[in-house]
Amino acid sequence: MKNAAHEDDPVLERFHFLVNAPALFNAVTTAAELRIFAFLSGKPGASAADIQSFCGVPAHQLRVLLQAVCTTGLLERRDGGYHNASVAEELLAADEEPDSWSHILTGWKEVYYPAFADMTTALRAGTNTALAAHPGDEPTLYGRLSRNPPLEAVFHRAMTAFTLRSVDALIEQPVFDDVRHVLDVGGGDGSTSARLVARHPELRTTVFDMPSVSRLASGARSGRVSVVPGDMFTDPFPEGPDAVLFSHVLEIFDEDSILLLMRKAYDALPSGGRVMVYGYNVSDDETDGVFGARLGLYFNVLASGRGMAYPARDYERWLREAGFGEVETVSGLPYEHGLSLGVKR
Repeated sequence: MKNAAHEDDPVLERFHFLVNAPALFNAVTTAAELRIFAFLSGKPGASAADIQSFCGVPAHQLRVLLQAVCTTGLLERRDGGYHNASVAEELLAADEEPDSWSHILTGWKEVYYPAFADMTTALRAGTNTALAAHPGDEPTLYGRLSRNPPLEAVFHRAMTAFTLRSVDALIEQPVFDDVRHVLDVGGGDGSTSARLVARHPELRTTVFDMPSVSRLASGARSGRVSVVPGDMFTDPFPEGPDAVLFSHVLEIFDEDSILLLMRKAYDALPSGGRVMVYGYNVSDDETDGVFGARLGLYFNVLASGRGMAYPARDYERWLREAGFGEVETVSGLPYEHGLSLGVKR
């Protein structure tokens, strides 16, 4: 039995938080869904009675919820009133904005985290057994969500919010200064493309994604953002780009599938054209990166049964195998992101 001398061990402290985190995550998400953070942004120092009047939760249950959220540090109680902590004010209070963490939390609660109860079974089986909770015969979550439009909308709202949180690190890269037409493979609802053309006036993009997802990109369609529905594996890539962007796409798949897509990108590009791979990178020794760790587990338990947040060196090796030269990675970007680049010889 550990003695008191070990109670200041940071790993033990993290363990104690970790084992309580599932309940606390759901408490924070519930507070976000009840719009408590938004309410306190407009009325800091509100009493529990004020909050109850706003959200309608019975007094005792609200007391339990507020206590739980306060333990996370996201709410503070001073002189009997409640206040958003600065992190909650920044990330959760503006809950109707498209980049609000409220959307991300709801998506993770509704889609990601229920699947993790199946983790032992899925990892032992070597396939995404948690997918059985979603009706259909498609082999991936992305295909099956097309049968459930409301849940698909929740999922893509969360994806869009996280993309908007991380995309500025991509669109500010100087590599776009010499690009005129980007093929955004797996571009989802077009959020990344819309931000790219807004930042780079000479740029146009083509969003290429499965039909059920492409319809979500209709709002991004403009004179400089076009949308082409299709299957990235079986359909030819749209013609004409001088750059192919894989943003938050390749990590879903295994090595063979990634190489296939990189080779399709190579074939679609002119000489001197660029490929860009933007997404999560775990550390080279694969021991660090909590966002990437969560993502890899989600892929294997639910989404695709394969893939992970790969180290940058894997992407660099695959780019060279696909025929690209001048391979490099811009690392250290927010939320454990990196941008791996290659040029068609």
